[in-house]
Amino acid sequence: MADVESFTLDHTAVIAPYIRLIATEHGPRGDAISNFDVRFVQPNEGEIPTGGLHTIEHLLASLLRDRLDGVIDISPFGCRTGFHLITWGEPAVADVVTAVRESLAVIAEETTWEQVPGVDAFSCGNYRDHSLHSAREWSKRILEQGISHDAFRRVGV
Repeated sequence: MADVESFTLDHTAVIAPYIRLIATEHGPRGDAISNFDVRFVQPNEGEIPTGGLHTIEHLLASLLRDRLDGVIDISPFGCRTGFHLITWGEPAVADVVTAVRESLAVIAEETTWEQVPGVDAFSCGNYRDHSLHSAREWSKRILEQGISHDAFRRVGV
């Protein structure tokens, strides 16, 4: 069985919220794909409720594409403490942090229910499990704590 980087990360040593580059892989033609750990909640100390996490996911899927080139996917961790962000190329962690901060600020302060994409039976596999209120509250909390550029110490907060 192949090692999964996340299962070798010492979850007791990280200090959330943070964004860290997990890995950059290169395809056979040299194309780079980067995988980021976008951690919003301290592991094993809390989790974002599914409705709020689901709404943050839908909003980040659009908002990040407006702020960061090459976004392929943003997917929540099963533990509900953050997301994997997959991008083409090799964006700097600082640029990812800026894009995420700006996106969370939009969620926290500007987004109305009508602006949340994919919240009906046609466009979402679990459309009843959304909460803009929770998404806003968690976005505010994350921004108040500051997002570090380093998983193990508070940098650039």
